[in-house]
Amino acid sequence: MWGRDGVPRPGWDRYFMDMAALAASRGTCLRRRVGAVLARDERVVATGYNGSPRGQPHCADVGCLMVGGHCRRAVHAELNALLQCALHGVGAAGATLYTTCFPCLDCAKALVQAGVARVVYREPYADPLLADSETLGVLAAAGVAVARVSTEGEPV
Repeated sequence: MWGRDGVPRPGWDRYFMDMAALAASRGTCLRRRVGAVLARDERVVATGYNGSPRGQPHCADVGCLMVGGHCRRAVHAELNALLQCALHGVGAAGATLYTTCFPCLDCAKALVQAGVARVVYREPYADPLLADSETLGVLAAAGVAVARVSTEGEPV
């Protein structure tokens, strides 16, 4: 995409995915750093990253609280973005979620309930025991569009 001045500009998917990667850099869970951006009408609605609930110790400070191979201390980036919407009274309906990692099943259900229309992700979910197909089924049944993009923001 080119600007009026002839200088190349990133497309919207790349732009928001790059913002999600920046949000991930704030993550405090040692297991995985994930970032998320909710955007609607080419504007940021909310951001989130993996981290402990407000006022609680961070994984980076006291270690992950592992149960069944998953950290139970951190709130997922996607859920943190939705909670930021709730905290500030901003709806997520019709928004696109940009996330550095495919959402887990619980986050997908929350995204559906919040009315998110589209999910764009960079990496598949890391846990082979949690089937992405089940999560895709939840999103598809709700009419949520899903797209994977590369680090350059291009469709995979």
